[in-house]
Amino acid sequence: MGSQDIWWSYWYFHIPNYFLSLVFYCLFGRFFLSFFLPPDSRNYIYRSFRWLTEWIYRPVAYITPSAIPAILTAPVAAFWVAALRVVLFMVLYQLGLMPRAPVAG
Repeated sequence: MGSQDIWWSYWYFHIPNYFLSLVFYCLFGRFFLSFFLPPDSRNYIYRSFRWLTEWIYRPVAYITPSAIPAILTAPVAAFWVAALRVVLFMVLYQLGLMPRAPVAG
């Protein structure tokens, strides 16, 4: 069994996991760049971060209490994305669908 077989046989785990980790790190990129760039910046990296994270950023900004400063919305959204990854792991584990390390021999 090749390493590609291991990856593709668990595609339902890896693809959502990689997507959520991409969003997680882009949220932190958005947060850190917001200290240096205005919200309407033409910087292509900042625009990419905003485009990739807007789907989670807006709902989190809507439900986040006003006591939390607006600049902290991205880390709060990152927390929820991390929680969503943990839920994904737990659900797949409970269903017996988590990838297992290959046994040597």
